[in-house]
Amino acid sequence: MTSTQPRTILLFSGKRKSGKDYVTDLIQKRLTAEMCCILRLSAPLKHQFAKDHNLDYEELLGSGHYKESYRADMIRWGEMKRQQDSGFFCRLAIKHATQPIWIISDCRRLSDVQWFREEFSGKCVCVRVEASEQTRSQRGWRFTTGIDDAESECGLDEGVKFDCIIRNDGADDILEKQLEDLLSLIKSREKNSNAQINIKLE
Repeated sequence: MTSTQPRTILLFSGKRKSGKDYVTDLIQKRLTAEMCCILRLSAPLKHQFAKDHNLDYEELLGSGHYKESYRADMIRWGEMKRQQDSGFFCRLAIKHATQPIWIISDCRRLSDVQWFREEFSGKCVCVRVEASEQTRSQRGWRFTTGIDDAESECGLDEGVKFDCIIRNDGADDILEKQLEDLLSLIKSREKNSNAQINIKLE
């Protein structure tokens, strides 16, 4: 499936505009790109969706109006693919991963979490990024029927015990402390696996 077996997998989830990408980028910088890669389940989904529907893949990767105008259609198409094979996008996302630490930045469904836990038993850390509706609104979020009440947004609202919950409401000092706690958790796991890793906590 993949040439390199990971030592630690961080499974991130969170609502739209909660700041998942911002948080995962910060973590990767601390761990370094040599040690840690960010993998998005939505990337292979968007690539295949763009190919099948003759759309601009690069625009679908962004956060602008182009992606939002196709979001509902992508969700329906993705659900169809997952019903056929729950691990379809997971396998595509990790296909070329070589670093020892993986960040899956956009887990959305219980089936995503279950697949990684079954395939990589004992290596997964579930992380939830949360922000208030007021904060998310300030970042451009507006409730959209068919999107914000769909499984892609609500699939992990219950049924998962998160190892770490990160509040991301814009307070840098609070976020920094939470990142330090998560990085310490990763470091302790790496130590237990007798791996050498240099994590910048400062």
